[in-house]
Amino acid sequence: MKNYSRQREAILNVLRSTDTHPTAGWIYERVREQIPNISLGTVYRNLTALSQSGDILSINVGDGQEHYDGDNSSHLHLRCKCCTKISDIALSLDPFARLALENGFKPEASVYVVHGICEKCIQNKI
Repeated sequence: MKNYSRQREAILNVLRSTDTHPTAGWIYERVREQIPNISLGTVYRNLTALSQSGDILSINVGDGQEHYDGDNSSHLHLRCKCCTKISDIALSLDPFARLALENGFKPEASVYVVHGICEKCIQNKI
């Protein structure tokens, strides 16, 4: 992690301690428990820097809010349109990154979101 700061470390720790793909507001509330005087602007600036450096993923799932993921490995996101939960599915091989490499492009990060209905919501509707 470049440009170490206490705030950046706290934000990263909060993100890596959850699998819920939180928004900046959610992260801000959790980090304030450790650093009461941190501003929302500082959280946003650090999330941008962490995302740009590849330490975290920034995910747009189409709900008008940016979500963040502390797991920067290649994986797929499944977003349920009923309960809005975002789940991770591991990718052993990223087919799109492979295609990019085959076409002379060096991929650095890939974020995939599949929209649909989760198994739990399907069962609850029956």
